[in-house]
Amino acid sequence: MASPDQDLAPVLDKDGVRLTVDDALATVTLTNPAKRNAQSPALWRALTEAGRLLPGSVRVVVLRGEGVSFSAGLDRQMFTPEGIPGEPTFIDLARRDDAGLDTSITEFQEAFTWWRRSDIVSIAAVQGHAIGAGFQLALACDLRVVADDVQFAMRETSLGLVPDLTGTHPLVGLVGYARALEICATGRFVGAAESVACGLANIAVPGGQLDDAVRDLAAALLAAPKDAVVETKALLRGAVDRTYDEQRAAERAAQARRLRDLAGLGE
Repeated sequence: MASPDQDLAPVLDKDGVRLTVDDALATVTLTNPAKRNAQSPALWRALTEAGRLLPGSVRVVVLRGEGVSFSAGLDRQMFTPEGIPGEPTFIDLARRDDAGLDTSITEFQEAFTWWRRSDIVSIAAVQGHAIGAGFQLALACDLRVVADDVQFAMRETSLGLVPDLTGTHPLVGLVGYARALEICATGRFVGAAESVACGLANIAVPGGQLDDAVRDLAAALLAAPKDAVVETKALLRGAVDRTYDEQRAAERAAQARRLRDLAGLGE
């Protein structure tokens, strides 16, 4: 997959993650195609740093992976007894007390949480394999545009683990409890057509058109007034936790703010 951000000076380029910013559009690229963008704690720390480095001008963030796969999941070296040099092994993590283990997983999850901030809209451009942690990283974004060769799979349960990188909440929200359980418990692949049909993906396109499709979607999002998009995103994100009448009230409050801002009467 080509690198549409390659002519921009990176704001961050470390541990398999590159962040570039072009005015209101930021691109986060996974840059280890030789390992199919396998994930490690170092990569997660770099993703967390990328979120913290986003300028206030950014409204849309595109997440993509170089090469044939978006991300094939955890670096297999993490499953070996020696692990990744400088990082805790699974055995090291298992030996920590509950508080220590909770702290470690919380730090890992930070790489997956900032994509749904109310001030940005995030788009995952997904091709090839998006497995385990790769699937959860795609789920961390607001929107997903996929190539026709995409293969989503949640393999944690098959390994005796559970998905713990924030993917379960958006997965259930997108496809419902029964399908989410079936996808996770079986570890099977979900292809492009099914991902669109069940709500995992917004659109599927031929692989050669993925960058163009994402670029068009980003342009459409940027064409709308920023504050209206921010308010709308907040309304939709909160809808699942509100009753119908609470959502009506939230709509009224949000619209009052927009009308006052448009009239120059905002605080």
